[in-house]
Amino acid sequence: MKLKWLGHACFLITSDSGLRIITDPYTVGGGVGYSPVKESADIVTASHGHADHNNVEAVGGSPEVVTGAGVREVKGIKIKGVDTHHDESAGKARGDNVVFCLSVDGVKVCHLGDLGHRLSSQQVADIGAVDVLLVPVGGFFTVDAAVASQVCDDLKPKVIVPMHYKTSKLEYPIAGVEDFLKGKQNVKEIDSSEVDLKAGQLPGVAEIIVLKHAM
Repeated sequence: MKLKWLGHACFLITSDSGLRIITDPYTVGGGVGYSPVKESADIVTASHGHADHNNVEAVGGSPEVVTGAGVREVKGIKIKGVDTHHDESAGKARGDNVVFCLSVDGVKVCHLGDLGHRLSSQQVADIGAVDVLLVPVGGFFTVDAAVASQVCDDLKPKVIVPMHYKTSKLEYPIAGVEDFLKGKQNVKEIDSSEVDLKAGQLPGVAEIIVLKHAM
């Protein structure tokens, strides 16, 4: 499978057979300065109802839209949604958030959406094994670098891809990726928005891959 970071919390996942999944497509404006999402997809996931995560109408190709918790199979892809919160007060400040776990070509991808708290032991168990973790690290609206690091320790992924952090295209009052990377081992900053990830060829020790936003 190929993983491409479009920007913010929006990724394009392409299976070996060509099936395309887009996560949390954003609306341009209100501080989001990435280029508009113009990709097509077969499946779109939206972790919650905020405009920088749920612009499913922007995605071409008449995709099936997946929201909410539960287990389902969509177009041959196993998808599990796990209920979490957008804040540390059980959703009272910013509402709820769904973590999506997808199995693509034998690779278990977990997209944390706008997770705002450390996961409970039950949520960790519900998420299960994770190969590739897409984790927000910017703080303020989501977990910050310290809590994101704890979440990574709890889920024990093989590959960690940070998202939802300050860039030149994002004016939100959040931190850049540097705070999350500070003091960490096995960091790979690649000059691309895309990376190939194959089952059986993932690192034995957790590796952080920092992508360049495509949009």
